[in-house]
Amino acid sequence: MCITKLMDNQLKTTCLYQEHVSLGAKMSPFAGFMMPIQYTSITDEHNAVRHHCGMFDVSHMGEIFISGPDAEKFVNHIFTGDVRTLVEGQCVYGMMLYPDAGTVDDLLVYKEYRKDAFLLVVNASNIDKDYKWMLDNSKGFDVRIENESPAWGQLAVQGREAEGILLKVTGIDLSGVEFYHFIDTELYGKRAIISRTGYTGEDGFEVYTTTDGTVRLWKELLAAGVAPCGLGCRDTLRFEAGLPLYGDELTAEISPVVAGFSMFCKLDKEEFIGKEALADQKANGTAKKLVGIELSDRAIPRAGYPVQLEDGTEVGVVTTGYHSISLDKSICFALVDREVGALGNTLYIQIHRKVFPGTVVKKRFYQTNYKK
Repeated sequence: MCITKLMDNQLKTTCLYQEHVSLGAKMSPFAGFMMPIQYTSITDEHNAVRHHCGMFDVSHMGEIFISGPDAEKFVNHIFTGDVRTLVEGQCVYGMMLYPDAGTVDDLLVYKEYRKDAFLLVVNASNIDKDYKWMLDNSKGFDVRIENESPAWGQLAVQGREAEGILLKVTGIDLSGVEFYHFIDTELYGKRAIISRTGYTGEDGFEVYTTTDGTVRLWKELLAAGVAPCGLGCRDTLRFEAGLPLYGDELTAEISPVVAGFSMFCKLDKEEFIGKEALADQKANGTAKKLVGIELSDRAIPRAGYPVQLEDGTEVGVVTTGYHSISLDKSICFALVDREVGALGNTLYIQIHRKVFPGTVVKKRFYQTNYKK
């Protein structure tokens, strides 16, 4: 099994835990797991992905398989995207919603090559909740729902050199795999799913395979010069690329409309859980909206810092903020009152005892380099 319990504190570990420790990684709790935050420095690891290639242990993510005669109908019922349009070997990003349009989770749905079967890849902190949500909403559907998360390992191999390095290490030619497509293949004699997806804004792949295969691939990529990267730079990379993190930019209280991700919600579908509330938000607006803000100062806006008007009126809060490594600018996501969130508006971030002006900008701060 890939997921085990640490004896002392009941935190989970992945199959790569000992590899992280042996490399001297800085370890910290994340989503109920003891995970590597960094190996050398967040800046070095961030730049390795932006300019070369880096790899992340994402074995803490959840893999839930749905199969059966009603699999397509059921997935469409719980998912904001339209899986009827998928071909075998294609995947799509979207959300599961509560009836009030709050977000249960954001996830990837893979249409498998076998008939009437899908893989749903969910966030680590939500595995048990999502699995229960699926079971609770499966009444009346002829489906089989299997949480296989403990049996799978997963590596994200990201950066412009990822395709060539994976060919060199595995012998698998991935040049024909299109963006948001995957192959179902073998790696070291065991099943592997390799998709051209990621969470960094760069080209790259996510490799799902057995726990033993994951450890072997990690070691071989390390020997090939791929930089091991922790969750610290995974956050800076996804943030620069305008990608949300569940718990920060999407929550039970923050819908895709509020977060600005309603393009992943197919309101022309006949039905899905949360559709009616989401359509109402889309038509009539919401009290809050998620915006990007660029500060004119180098002060760093952190999650939880207040967002204000010039007169000191509080109008929102920072959800994620950094001094961007790639752009050398202080930037943040912030959830603010809708009426003050127009592009070009000036808002003020309170950082400790000082207040710093910033301009509302598009949330995708960095020009992504996906291979499409």
